[in-house]
Amino acid sequence: MQVTETLSDGLKRAFTVVVPAAEIESKRATKLSELGKNLRLPGFRPGKVPAALVRQRYGTAALSEAVQESVEEATRQVILDRGLRPAEQPAVSLVSEVDPAATEAKDVELKLELELLPEIAIPELSGIALTRHKAQPAAEAIEKTLGTLAGRQGELVAVEEDRGAEKGEVLTVDFVGKVDDVAFPGGTGSDMDVEIAGAGFIPGFSEQMEGMKPGETRTINVTFPEEYHAAELAGKAATFEITAKALRKQVPAELNDEFATKLGFESLDKLREAISDQIQREYDQLSRLRIKRELLDALAGLADFPAPEGLVEAEFQGIWQRVEADRAAGRLDDEDKSKDEETLKREYRAIALRRVRLGLLLSEIGRVNNIQVTPEELTRALRTEASRYPGHEAEFIEFFRRNPRSIEGLRGPIFEDKVVDYILELAKIEEHQVSPEELSAVPESPAAEAA
Repeated sequence: MQVTETLSDGLKRAFTVVVPAAEIESKRATKLSELGKNLRLPGFRPGKVPAALVRQRYGTAALSEAVQESVEEATRQVILDRGLRPAEQPAVSLVSEVDPAATEAKDVELKLELELLPEIAIPELSGIALTRHKAQPAAEAIEKTLGTLAGRQGELVAVEEDRGAEKGEVLTVDFVGKVDDVAFPGGTGSDMDVEIAGAGFIPGFSEQMEGMKPGETRTINVTFPEEYHAAELAGKAATFEITAKALRKQVPAELNDEFATKLGFESLDKLREAISDQIQREYDQLSRLRIKRELLDALAGLADFPAPEGLVEAEFQGIWQRVEADRAAGRLDDEDKSKDEETLKREYRAIALRRVRLGLLLSEIGRVNNIQVTPEELTRALRTEASRYPGHEAEFIEFFRRNPRSIEGLRGPIFEDKVVDYILELAKIEEHQVSPEELSAVPESPAAEAA
């Protein structure tokens, strides 16, 4: 095999490779020989078909397979012999055309183009200084959660006072809906419970019932949403004549040991303890997110090495597709709305470069320190993801089994977290106690989603 380097520019490399005809012909002969051992053709016993006939019928297909196999082997060999570390799958193209009808193989010349991973100097991780912000659940937060639970476990009782309905209370009503003064199908109902200002109704429907008393009749005006499920009503104005019949309010359950027992706890104190533990876990997750962002910012400042253009371009295209989708849907940030496309592309390409560099640095730290994702960790992650699709867990898991490459979407975050944990063990970390409000006020960081 003859190899000639034609390009060495930064991380870019290109080679021309000539695979000898003898090597290709040898592979074709082997394939035809293996095929002939079990080939069945009319008039011949299995495996006794003459070699010339096998070659006549299957020589073209065998040649194509031999060329493909030779190209793949040549690509691997060039990379292995030169100790190259490709950033992406190399681009391979045939320089010389292969005649599928040729009786004899010819030399095959191919062009191999690739970008290499850069040489990455791992910074002194023990010199990174970080602050871990921590918070503890306040008694007020625990009692607020208890109150929410008590409200959910409470019961609706009739309002005895002579007053109108207030937000959160339940009004039982009869109603007749009309569009252009004509009642429409599904627009009439009786004894329907409506939570004042509650979700799940046409915008403005339940809100306009605030202040109604049982026995009162009121006409309200609403407009159906443009995306309403009934196409004949979508975007149309309508009136509803509402007759209030009864008013009830939610009375929270009494907070005592009996209440806690109904929820599966030994006592009210045990329930408070469980709530405190849950809130603490949430605070700890926020704490980790904050220190991880700080770590990524620190690493981004140390990641000063060339990045493969192909990786940066792929990352930028992924970002830009989301930007264009947000712009089309009117979800673009106010700050971005004032910028022209050239400015936006320049800024988001810089973000793409930052992401790629951080990802490569984290990957290199993991590689050098032999950080691995175990099969058990992947299995747990797969089960966790599958649990998000109740009733379809088996199909979800089967999809990953049929598509092994999809598992990388689960492996990546696990690997990243393990590398982050490794760095945090080495870094200089100062503990800082803050209030829950301070902990939640995490400053925006472009490194947060970079890896």
